[in-house]
Amino acid sequence: MYNSRLSQLLLTKFNRNHLILIAFVLLLISIISYYQSDFARPHHYHFTKQKASNGVVLHTIQTTPDNIRLQAIDTNVTQTPYYGINGGFFWEGALLSIAVINDHPLKGLPGDYGSGWYNTGVDTNLRRGTLVWDDITKHFSIQVVTHAGELNVTDKQHYWAQGGVSMRLNDSFGWENDMILEQMPAYDESRMRTAIVYDNHENIYMIVTPTNCTIAEFRAAILEKLGDRKLVDGIYLDGDGSSQMQCRYVQLKGDQRQVYQMLTLIQ
Repeated sequence: MYNSRLSQLLLTKFNRNHLILIAFVLLLISIISYYQSDFARPHHYHFTKQKASNGVVLHTIQTTPDNIRLQAIDTNVTQTPYYGINGGFFWEGALLSIAVINDHPLKGLPGDYGSGWYNTGVDTNLRRGTLVWDDITKHFSIQVVTHAGELNVTDKQHYWAQGGVSMRLNDSFGWENDMILEQMPAYDESRMRTAIVYDNHENIYMIVTPTNCTIAEFRAAILEKLGDRKLVDGIYLDGDGSSQMQCRYVQLKGDQRQVYQMLTLIQ
């Protein structure tokens, strides 16, 4: 009888220790898998979260132009395997902002509607601010064009361009009029916002605010919190529920809608 009870106690202790060991091993495997997955994701960027005096919260990914890739998607940014932010405007899957790499639009052929070849709005001949990276001269520019064929670059096989709406960061008086001419949607309404800007060292800043704000409030927050970076210029991207960001430190889902193009980190 005594031996039987002792055997049961030893067996119970063995089973408990065995279960603890199994749980520890599973936890260790989970931790290793997480860090392996995280290690495989981009690390060549700097993330900040800042709140401006007007209450607008800016989530910013700072990186270099060679670490940016334009990517066609068809889901929420946070549901992709990529780090980055949402891209330009769209309608029912058609890209309404320029999105080209080496003269090739992301979705289709040059000249195709909705491919990323055009900046399109209510006016099909709309000219909008487009951020252009010239990989030969290693310089950014903002060019106001209707389609990618109008872009001025050193070599059509060595550039990328993302369309949006001009910010005119160094123009305190004319920026608002230019933004209206480029048909920025809901510029005077409180919406979530997205933008990309660059500085005089050709660093790029991808900015998303989940704070509902007007374009003027968003612009003022960027100038206040990033003004010491010697910003040159930038463009507004699609906003409201399309304002989305994903990186190691944050996931901003907008209103959880699917979008059709984003700017991703490579390294």
